[in-house]
Amino acid sequence: MQRKHPFTPEEFREIYSKVPRVSVDLVIQTPKGIVLTLRSLSSWNNLWHFPGSTILYRESAEDTVRRTALEEAGISVNVKECLGYIEYPSEQKQRGFGSTISLVFLCEITGGTLAPNNEAEKIGVFPSLAALPPNIIEEHRPLLKRFLPENIRNF
Repeated sequence: MQRKHPFTPEEFREIYSKVPRVSVDLVIQTPKGIVLTLRSLSSWNNLWHFPGSTILYRESAEDTVRRTALEEAGISVNVKECLGYIEYPSEQKQRGFGSTISLVFLCEITGGTLAPNNEAEKIGVFPSLAALPPNIIEEHRPLLKRFLPENIRNF
């Protein structure tokens, strides 16, 4: 599914060079593991990450979660709980500007079939820390330790 962006790349840079961006990240837990997507955009390119998106004007956090699950993974989800937040200091290095604060939601799949969109070239379900690829957004590692068993000392 093609995502409609609310503003141009120039507007995005202008706005988020001045204020933090508020977004959601989805920890989608399945019986086989945690869902991650492999980015194909210029920012975070070739890095595995939680599906996530900016909270749009007049959109609730839970509506953003549902939209993101459908757009980025082709599924519908149920929000189980809010796990807290992640701050992304590495975003400055990735984009050259910006700072994101993301609300993190634990979700379960309620429908659909996992399928990547134009922002992600692959979707993977990872059962353990040992099964994870090395190229993961660094701020996601501490959360993955909470939800994936084994080999924590190697991660």
